Amino acid sequence: MSAPPDGRRRDAPAAPGQRPADPAAPAQVPAQRVLLELGRLVADRAPLERVLERVAELAVAHVPGAEEVSVTLLEEAGAHTAASSGGLAASLDERQYRLRSGPCLDAAQSGRVVRIDDTTNDVAYPDFSAVAARQGVRSVVSVGMQVPQRVLGAVNVYCSEDEALDAGAEQLLQVFAGCAAVALANHSLYASAQALGEDMRAAMASRAVIEQATGVLVAALRCTPAEAFADLARRSQQAERGLREVAVEIVQRAGRG
Repeated sequence: MSAPPDGRRRDAPAAPGQRPADPAAPAQVPAQRVLLELGRLVADRAPLERVLERVAELAVAHVPGAEEVSVTLLEEAGAHTAASSGGLAASLDERQYRLRSGPCLDAAQSGRVVRIDDTTNDVAYPDFSAVAARQGVRSVVSVGMQVPQRVLGAVNVYCSEDEALDAGAEQLLQVFAGCAAVALANHSLYASAQALGEDMRAAMASRAVIEQATGVLVAALRCTPAEAFADLARRSQQAERGLREVAVEIVQRAGRG
């Protein structure tokens, strides 16, 4: 895909196959090493923070021209920096969050690649670019992290060199973004399963105590289980307390005899 006339910002489709292969593609060895190490971290269920920190560290080590790297995540409360290789990257991320504008936000929200190739002559994000330029940052590349039908955030690279990241470095950065997206998706699935398990255990515990209380009421009121449960529900409504709370009280009172 060719750059716009101003040469300062380029959005590239995140879906694989939409960009033509570039002859300057990065060597496969660094990408393979990255995939192996991050794959091991994900398989070992390392804390998400550690995986994302390692994404930033490895990107600095292996992406030519990357000086500082950060990872932006999108959550219900908004965007935040989950990991960074240095304070400058975290500071510039935060500036974009406050401005509500910048390449990391657009990449995170769209799943695309967003570039500023020269912060001293940028028309797409003038406020942010002015701040970045004053801090010595000459170019920025943000790559959206996504899994099917879900955009998660972005991996952001900040560079002080006059030359912006080339196509090969950008492709390698996309490898890092893909690894981070998989780690984040796996973490989300594991957390959801864990929360579901806890909810199920809580529901089963509530059901058990409600059944015990119903049994106590059957014996005390000499009624059917349905009538006992209706009485329990009535007590709950009258006391404006939860059904389980009232059931626990009945069982405890019966236990004291």
